[in-house]
Amino acid sequence: MGVFNKIGSAVSDANRNLSEKSKNVSDTNNLKRKITYEEERIMEIFMEIGKIYYKTPDNVSELKSLVDDIETRKRRIKKMRFELQSKKGFKTCPKCQAEVQEKFMFCGVCGAKLPSGDEDFD
Repeated sequence: MGVFNKIGSAVSDANRNLSEKSKNVSDTNNLKRKITYEEERIMEIFMEIGKIYYKTPDNVSELKSLVDDIETRKRRIKKMRFELQSKKGFKTCPKCQAEVQEKFMFCGVCGAKLPSGDEDFD
């Protein structure tokens, strides 16, 4: 009976690992899709700003709200990219954009301090 218990345990562990990996792939794909959506929306807002400025260059208040929307979306993208890199086990250096393993606190390329995850995405 011991052999069958070991086989059953191994199969159970394999199923659990497979389930975790498929969830990770699904989460990664969802983050990529959300990043793409935010980037496309930013481009649409830039076009909107151009149209408004072309028609009424003195309409600063409406332009300001659109610029604020862009900045909010950029922060979201930055946070989602951080999550994506974390799922892969990496961090991106804020100074030189190098990928560095998550366990390190400083960039091996330029020496800059790496984000920890507790930081705000401003």
